[in-house]
Amino acid sequence: MPRKIVAGNWKMNLTSIEAEDLMRDLDAIDRPTDVRVLAFVPALFVSELVKTAEGVKIGVQNFYYEEKGAYTGEVSIDQVRSVGAVCGLIGHSERRMIFEESNELLKLKVDAAIEKDFAFIFCCGEPLEVREIGEQNRCVKEQLEQSLFHLSADQMKGKAIAYEPVWAIGTGETATSAQAEEMHAEIRKWLIERYDLE
Repeated sequence: MPRKIVAGNWKMNLTSIEAEDLMRDLDAIDRPTDVRVLAFVPALFVSELVKTAEGVKIGVQNFYYEEKGAYTGEVSIDQVRSVGAVCGLIGHSERRMIFEESNELLKLKVDAAIEKDFAFIFCCGEPLEVREIGEQNRCVKEQLEQSLFHLSADQMKGKAIAYEPVWAIGTGETATSAQAEEMHAEIRKWLIERYDLE
């Protein structure tokens, strides 16, 4: 049985003081011991929040695939790990849409994380126009095949996939639990087809 994960993405919100207050509030919540809790915070808060957090693990919302170089504004896995980040998001819908991160670029991030043994949650999901024409399965499968499913079965062990119904974010539309479960079932089916039941 996969371990349950509860993860929150703070996006570009909160000041440093507000972030520390929220982390203390999160740590104060009683939760089952078999649930892994992750907060994906702005990279510049990682160092302080790692000191504040007790039961919540700190991740980053983005990282670049190169180790170092002239990539103004980017952060590397080594940099975020050196201040305490234990995980990163790859393929978040806002990174795909606003920053035009392609499946090819996301594959490079996946490969960098694998090479550095850096945990990640791979995000996938379809926008409203794709959902409206019933092409959501094709869209999500393509994202997985082009960015993630090149990994071996051993490399895939312990990795997490997060389905984002992008069409229900800020559109006024609502994703039902049945719609999410339908996509989860498809993703599980593709994983079994590409790898195995385990």
